[in-house]
Amino acid sequence: MARYAESESSVLELKREIPENNQIVKSVVGFCNMHGGRIILGVGNDGEVIGVEEPQVEELLEYLHKTIYESCTPSIIPDIFSQRVNDKLVLVIRVSSGGNKPYFIRSLGMEKGTYVRMGRSTLRADAATIADLQRQHSGISYDRVPLYNAPSDSIDPVLVERFLKNRTLRAPVHAGSAVLRSYHLIAEEHTKPYPTAAGILLFSRHVHEWFPEAFIICSRFRGTSGRDATSSRDCTGTLFEQFDASYAFVVENLNRSFTIKGKRRKEVLELPPVAIREVLLNALVHRNYAIAGSIKVAIFDDRIEVFSPGVFPGPIDVNNLLSGITYIRNTAIAKVFREAGYIEKLGSGFIALFELYDRWGLEPPRVVEGENFVKCILPRTKREPEHDAMTRRLLNLFDRGSEIAIRDVIAELRVSRATAGRYLADLESKGMVETRGSGPATRYIRG
Repeated sequence: MARYAESESSVLELKREIPENNQIVKSVVGFCNMHGGRIILGVGNDGEVIGVEEPQVEELLEYLHKTIYESCTPSIIPDIFSQRVNDKLVLVIRVSSGGNKPYFIRSLGMEKGTYVRMGRSTLRADAATIADLQRQHSGISYDRVPLYNAPSDSIDPVLVERFLKNRTLRAPVHAGSAVLRSYHLIAEEHTKPYPTAAGILLFSRHVHEWFPEAFIICSRFRGTSGRDATSSRDCTGTLFEQFDASYAFVVENLNRSFTIKGKRRKEVLELPPVAIREVLLNALVHRNYAIAGSIKVAIFDDRIEVFSPGVFPGPIDVNNLLSGITYIRNTAIAKVFREAGYIEKLGSGFIALFELYDRWGLEPPRVVEGENFVKCILPRTKREPEHDAMTRRLLNLFDRGSEIAIRDVIAELRVSRATAGRYLADLESKGMVETRGSGPATRYIRG
C-alpha cells in the first residue's frame, strides 16, 4: 500500500476525494489567509494514496480552477497540477499566502465566509481574526495599533528612560515624542498622540486596564497531569516584569544539584537556564495579543509546558525549527526586547534551545502548533539509551488534545490500522492510555 510522504499540518491538507459543497474553497481560503499550503486530492488522512482516475484529471483540473476563481473574493488563482505517487495520480492544489487579506467565499460574505488554517483544521474566522487579517494587508503589526481610549500619559516616562539609558549598542537619549514615535510606542493622528499596544504592554504601570488577559499564569502540579496544583502565581505588569516573575517561578520549582570546586559550592539547575529563558521570551514576544487569553506555564514532575495564544506568525514547520527562519508578529515589541539585551539574534532561540538540550543529555523539546495556540514542552528527563520512538511519538499526540482516535495514530506513525491497534492495546495494558467508548466512536485518553 502506497503512503504519502507527509502528514497533515498547518500547511498541508489531505483529501481522499473531491469534497462536495464549499469544502475545497474553504480550505483554499484558509491557506491563502494564513501562510499558504497544499491540498492533496486522492490521499486519505491516514496517508494512504488512493489516487484519482486518470481519465478524469483534465476535467477535474478545469473544474477546480473555475470553482476556486469564481467563488473567492479577492480572486485566488492557485497552482493546480497532477503528481504521480508510485503508480497512482494525485491532484495538488498549491496556494500562496495572499497579499490582499482577508480572502472569503463570495456567496457568504466577509463575516461568514472568511476561513483560516489553524494547525490541521480549517476554521471560520471570528471578528478579531478578520481585523488581524486586515491589519496584515495594511502592513501594520497589531502592537503598533493606537489605543484611542487610553490617555496620552498611560506610558510611564521613568520606565522608558530606564530602557533608553540601558539599551545595548545605542547612545542614551531622552524619552521625547520623536523617540516614542520611532519605537512605535505612540502614534499621532491629527497631531494628537495615542499610546500603541506596544507602548502600553512595555511601559505602562496599568497594563491590566487595557489588556486584562495579557499576563502569565504559572502553576506547579503534582505528578504528570494538570489536576493537583501545589502552587501558582499570576505574573502581571509590563512584559519585562512578566518575564522576570515567570522566570523566577520556574527556577524556584526546579531541582538543583551542587558541585564543590575549590572552596566554592556551585549550584546547577536540572535544566539549562538559557533554555527556560528562550521559551518564555518567545512566548512573550511572538504571542498574538489580539487574542484575549493568557500565557500559561505548567510545571509537572516530568516536563514544563508553555502555552501561548496564537499560531506561528509565519509558515514555520514545527519539524524544521532549526532552520533559523524567523517571522516577527510584534515588530515594535521585538525591537525593544532586542535593544534591551533580552534577545541576541532573531531566529536563534529555537536553535539554542535544541542545542542546549542535546548538550545536557535531555530528551529533546517538543513544539506543538494547535488550533490558535503554540505549546512548547521542555522535558525534565534524561535521554534513555533504548527509548521506544514509536511509543514516544504516540504519547506526544496527547499534546494536541485530551483524547485521540486510532486514525490519529495511523496518520502520525504511518502504520496500518492493525498495527496502530496493537500499539494502543500495549499502552493500555501498561496503564499508559485508557479507552473511552466502543466501535467507531472509540477514543483514547492518557492514563
